[in-house]
Amino acid sequence: MAPQRFREQFDQIQRSMPDVPLAMGPDDSAEFFYEKGVVLARDGEEARLVEDTVREHFTTFAGLTPDHVRRASPETNRTGITRIRVGDPGEGDRSGDPTVAHALRSLRTAEGRAGRRLISRNHVVSIAVNACPGDEPVPVPPTEPPNPAAAETAYDADTAVGVLVIDTGLMRDYRSYPLLAHTEGDAQIRECDDDGILQQYVGHGTFIAGLLAAVAPNTDLVVRNTLNDAGAILESEFGEKLFEAVDRDGWPDVISLSAGTSNGRTDGLLGVQAFMEELREQRTLLVAAAGNNASATPFWPAAYADLPGWEDAVLSVGALRADGEFGACFSNHGGWVKVYAPGERLTSALTGFGTPVPYVYQHSTYDACRYGFGYACTCQYPRHTGVLSEPGEAPAKPDQVMFEGHAQWSGTSFATPVVAGLVAQHMTAKGETDPRAARSQLLAANTEYAEVRGAHVPALLPPTWRPVSVDPPAPGT
Repeated sequence: MAPQRFREQFDQIQRSMPDVPLAMGPDDSAEFFYEKGVVLARDGEEARLVEDTVREHFTTFAGLTPDHVRRASPETNRTGITRIRVGDPGEGDRSGDPTVAHALRSLRTAEGRAGRRLISRNHVVSIAVNACPGDEPVPVPPTEPPNPAAAETAYDADTAVGVLVIDTGLMRDYRSYPLLAHTEGDAQIRECDDDGILQQYVGHGTFIAGLLAAVAPNTDLVVRNTLNDAGAILESEFGEKLFEAVDRDGWPDVISLSAGTSNGRTDGLLGVQAFMEELREQRTLLVAAAGNNASATPFWPAAYADLPGWEDAVLSVGALRADGEFGACFSNHGGWVKVYAPGERLTSALTGFGTPVPYVYQHSTYDACRYGFGYACTCQYPRHTGVLSEPGEAPAKPDQVMFEGHAQWSGTSFATPVVAGLVAQHMTAKGETDPRAARSQLLAANTEYAEVRGAHVPALLPPTWRPVSVDPPAPGT
């Protein structure tokens, strides 16, 4: 059987959230994960309207109990969002939650009168390589240079551009990587399991910081481990964590965010709306990953770049394949994705140098591209067998590798810090102090384009980035 990465990741995230029953949605497909038995509404009158409407609606459906409808969280958070319990999360299976679906339908008329959304699922927000993985990291020799390579720009504490990375934490030995000498932030909480094996997606934040520092050495990087728990967090908590990050460090010049979720909507994500509205009033530029579902469905918060009022505040980033000429097979796409950058087989720091650390692959590769592309994409190469893709009593032995510093990794997760770095580097080169103005100047001066799903799109290619062959390797290599 071919690997089922989305479902494999569902199991992985569910294990990281053992007390939060999850389902896949929407109800007729599997595009995102969400909390069972719970919906979100804005505090105050809207929350009360949602409670009353759902309770009244449920009296007309057999098997749906109005007594379940009650507040599941207090009205105390800065996001202004309340969790409302609408059903027993222990009922049903992971394929969907009819109770939540009924609750959403019950508010359609009221939403029409209000002219805006009043109710939402409580989605799982994840690093964009997690619920929809581009691939897993591949070790490369410590002697292989980063790609993109370090720009020839000196660090100057007085002019350094402030960049906040919201992701997993930093590996404990990250300072052994020279490009991260000026990086601060949170540690990865648990790097290895009890057997000394690297856990899935640790190093994600360190890899991103290394890319950003290579493209823009004159940056003061801060990495927060907001997404340390398997790279996933509930929407109801995510907005609050974003506020905590900027309250702790102040609003930076640039935020690099390689996380999000689709939600089947075109009007934003309810749980982060308060944060996004405050962002709009700041000078900060949010650079956000478009996601790895190979889909045109908006992925939030990146897709805010296409909503009125956020055009200058948010820059959504898709991934190009390793030669930079076309879109990567996994990259989300569409008019809401405003720019593309190299995001396939980039090279950066994963762990510190000098201490080899083992990693066991979680996902198996495919015999052919799972999205139907014909080039040598990361779906197929390099080949490996993973734990999660081989269920049963006698699974094939998973492949194990050793990391000694550098890795290659793919995803819109990594195209994003490349673009964030290019904005920061432009600010340094031009003496620009406004990151949103730098974004506009950078895109206006850009002359590079690539082809993505038949459309010609703007492509930002760092001067120090080296294209990588997309031809399949010779047999046996």
